[in-house]
Amino acid sequence: MSQGEIVNKVANSALVTFNLEDYYPQGERVVYDIKDNLFQEAILKEKDFRAFVKEHDWSQYQDKYVSLTCTVEAIVPTWAYMLLTSKLEPYAKMVVFGGPDVLEAAIFQQLLSQVDLEAFRDAKVVVKGCGNLPVPTYAYTEITRLLRPYVSSIMYGEPCSTVPLYKKPRK
Repeated sequence: MSQGEIVNKVANSALVTFNLEDYYPQGERVVYDIKDNLFQEAILKEKDFRAFVKEHDWSQYQDKYVSLTCTVEAIVPTWAYMLLTSKLEPYAKMVVFGGPDVLEAAIFQQLLSQVDLEAFRDAKVVVKGCGNLPVPTYAYTEITRLLRPYVSSIMYGEPCSTVPLYKKPRK
């Protein structure tokens, strides 16, 4: 190397970047609010609800991610959500109980559980931050939990500017 030559130390480092955006699934997210099925947004009338479920076109949820929720103060029996799930499941990519945050967490939990963690054995991993997609905080905590037993270190940020989070103790 000659004097004055610029060396890209980041490119030459042993850091492995884990970008959660690479796992972000495309697909519409839909919130199904059961309040629309309640009489005066307070009471579930079983006969009316079952008639709605039978007549509703559930195919409109094809390949969508669906969260089931109730945004009003009402007592909704558990079986109502189970019935909705039984109708949505053949069409939707995923159905969960809870709001959009619960849905995103469930999506990432499913995707990250499929990562080959052995591929990161003893690696120095940088979990990439600051992206263009709305990756939930849950995904960052989950990948940290999953990677920790395998890697020698975990950092957050960009390879040129990282925040150290974990370093495997020396034996």
